Amino acid sequence: MAIVPQRRISKTRKRKRRTHFKLDMPSMMVCPNCGEMKLAHIVCKKCGFYDGKLVREIKVKEEAEAEVAETPKEKKSKKKEKATEDKKAEKKTAKKKESKKEE
Repeated sequence: MAIVPQRRISKTRKRKRRTHFKLDMPSMMVCPNCGEMKLAHIVCKKCGFYDGKLVREIKVKEEAEAEVAETPKEKKSKKKEKATEDKKAEKKTAKKKESKKEE
């Protein structure tokens, strides 16, 4: 005789056992360098950074290369410089408007 289970396994028992056989969504996170979504604990495909360090250089167009070459700190400092330049320009225009009103 062949080996056969003595009793049929019920649908409920079978389904309870199989509750753990499921697919999980991969854990995604935002890259702190470029802001793209990437897999956790993996080098960013867009910029090549991992844990704040350039691990792999990505070959792309010249404009994008200039962005990748900058470190996150340099980007922040450039943004601050732009903001201060914008504020200065706004002050100059405001002064010009005031002088025109006085005349």
